[in-house]
Amino acid sequence: MAQNGSAQRTVTKAVIPAAGRGTRFLPATKATPKEMLPVVDKPAIEYVVEEAVAAGIDDILMITGRGKRALEDHFDRAYELEHELRQKGDMDKLAEVQRSSQLADVHYVRQGDPKGLGHAVLCAEKHVGRQPFAVLLGDDLIDERDPLLPTMIEVQKRKGGSVVALIEVDPSQVYLYGCAAVEPTDEEGVVRVTDLVEKPDVEDAPSNLAIIGRYVLTPEVFDILRETPPGRGGEIQLTDALRTLARRPESDGGPVHGVLFRGRRYDTGDKADYLRAIVRLACDREDLGPSFLAWLKDFVAERSGDPANGADRA
Repeated sequence: MAQNGSAQRTVTKAVIPAAGRGTRFLPATKATPKEMLPVVDKPAIEYVVEEAVAAGIDDILMITGRGKRALEDHFDRAYELEHELRQKGDMDKLAEVQRSSQLADVHYVRQGDPKGLGHAVLCAEKHVGRQPFAVLLGDDLIDERDPLLPTMIEVQKRKGGSVVALIEVDPSQVYLYGCAAVEPTDEEGVVRVTDLVEKPDVEDAPSNLAIIGRYVLTPEVFDILRETPPGRGGEIQLTDALRTLARRPESDGGPVHGVLFRGRRYDTGDKADYLRAIVRLACDREDLGPSFLAWLKDFVAERSGDPANGADRA
C-alpha cells in the first residue's frame, strides 16, 4: 500500500468548477448559468452533485462567478414554493423540490478572474486543506449505473498520488481533450500516466486516451498551480500541473494514475451532444421512456421517408 500521507485519508470533499460563461449556449445562457440548463427535468449541475454524494462525499465546494446566483438558489430552501406545494397537497413535487437542498453541504467561492480550470481548482485550497479531494466538471455527466468516482477514490487510496479518468477517443478527436501517455500497471483498467498534453495536434498526441472531467487530486497540486504559468489559451491549465505531478515520486505528491472508463457518459459541452444526452436519459426513464421512445421511432421514420414505419401515424 502507498505510504504517501495523503493517500491514507478518505476523500470527503469535492470541488465543482462552475464559473464558465457558457458562451457556446448563447443566448440561453445570457441570464441562466449553463450548469442550470435542464437535462430532462433536472439541471445538469444536480446530476453532478448526486454523483459526488453517491460516492460518499457530503462536502461540496462550487467555484462560481458573476451571474451564477441561480446555483445557490437551487441548492437552497425555497420556502414559499414548498408552502404552496404543501397547501396543494402535491407531496411528490414537494419532495423533489426539497431534495436538492438536502443532498449535501454545499459551499461557494467566486473565482473572480476567469483564468482557467487550474486557477478555479486553486480557488478551493482554503476549503479543501491538505487532504485529497475530488474535482467534477459539469460538462461530463456519468450515468449512475456505471459509477466511476468510487473506483477513482479507491485507486487513490491504494496507490497514492492523483487519479484522472480516461476514455478512448477516435484519434482524429484528440485535439479536443487533454491526452495522456501511459504505461500499464498490474491492475486491469488502471494505468500510470507518464505525460500529459493539453489539446494536442493530432500528429503530436501521445495516445488516444483522453482525460474527462473527473479527478481525484492530492493537495500538492495547489503548490504547483501557484507556480504554473498560463498555458494554452492564456489560462492556467490543470493538465500542466498534473504533468508535473506525474513525474514526481509518492513522497512529493506523485504519481498520477488513470482509470479507464468504458461506461455511459453524456457530454453536455456542446449543443448536439447536449441534445443527445437528453434523448438518451429520457428514453431510459420508466415514466417517460416507453411513450417517448415510441414517438421518437415514428418521428425518425417520418424524417427518413418510410411510411411503413409510422410516417402515416406521426
